[in-house]
Amino acid sequence: MTSKFENIDDNNAERLATLENLAAEFEQRLFAVMHPEGGGYPHGAVPHAVPGGGEGGAGAFRGGSPGGAAPAANGRTEALITRGRPGYRRPRHRRLLAHWRLLAAGAVALLTGIVATLVTTRGSGGAWPASVATVQAEIKQACANPDVAAEPSGLNFACAKDTDQVLWVFALLTSGDNPNFVDQSTGREGLDPVQPEQGGDIAWALNLHHPYDAANPIDSLAVAARAINNIISGATLTSSTGSVLIEPGLESEPSNCQRYTGSGKLATRRGYPAACALPVTNAPGQAALISDVFQKWMGGTPSRIADEAAVLFENADNPGNPRVRALLASLPDSGG
Repeated sequence: MTSKFENIDDNNAERLATLENLAAEFEQRLFAVMHPEGGGYPHGAVPHAVPGGGEGGAGAFRGGSPGGAAPAANGRTEALITRGRPGYRRPRHRRLLAHWRLLAAGAVALLTGIVATLVTTRGSGGAWPASVATVQAEIKQACANPDVAAEPSGLNFACAKDTDQVLWVFALLTSGDNPNFVDQSTGREGLDPVQPEQGGDIAWALNLHHPYDAANPIDSLAVAARAINNIISGATLTSSTGSVLIEPGLESEPSNCQRYTGSGKLATRRGYPAACALPVTNAPGQAALISDVFQKWMGGTPSRIADEAAVLFENADNPGNPRVRALLASLPDSGG
């Protein structure tokens, strides 16, 4: 039994010596790869198995630093196994580069999440009818006519860059964007429907250079633009006797200006209708103006419908607004 344990002990010692030799050799090779410019392994120990009866014990190392004893093999092996090579660290610029890559990846992921959230929460599931894009292109042509501005004030709310959506909003609500629309009960016709005689009178002031055609979407939009501008600004006409006839607009009333601009002060000029002293630029004021214009335009329209026009006008860039989506669902199919 004693000899058996001795044999087991000898076998374990040989295995330990072999592992220690392999660890030392691995350390040498690792140093050579990490420091290819170096001229060898200056302070490394050369593995040398000492016979079982020699001094130093199995697996001792011979060599090491000049004039000193070689470090114990088992201590070096343990250090390599538990901590790796203590003197090696990645260069600073590589560590910084790795950190920046992680930060950049995180920033991209965060930005992607933000964009996805905005797309999901703003206008989700909402879109204007395809006919709206067609009407928008026709508005550009109609508004190229310089005579759509009100006279003599020159106000051109209907064709201004930030407010010209009034034309396609009115068309969407009244005709469903159908240029051939005809209201059998009132006789109003066209994309932005008006009475034929009213359309003809306004068209005369537009210098169309061709017979007015209510079914022509460009003619209908140009007439609507001039009419809307006149409703807001008023107009100065010449009566049959040659006298000046001033027709007031919505902005000629101090109470309206108070609602539109926050100030009831009027600007007056001889021969011109009175107008709000301040421009109508804030969103609530413009919404109130659109509601009033729609009621004047359609004549006797319930305030609820006029308010719907204001909602669409305010949300021209946000068809996903819940109120807009509800309104669009209630409209008849467009003709576009």
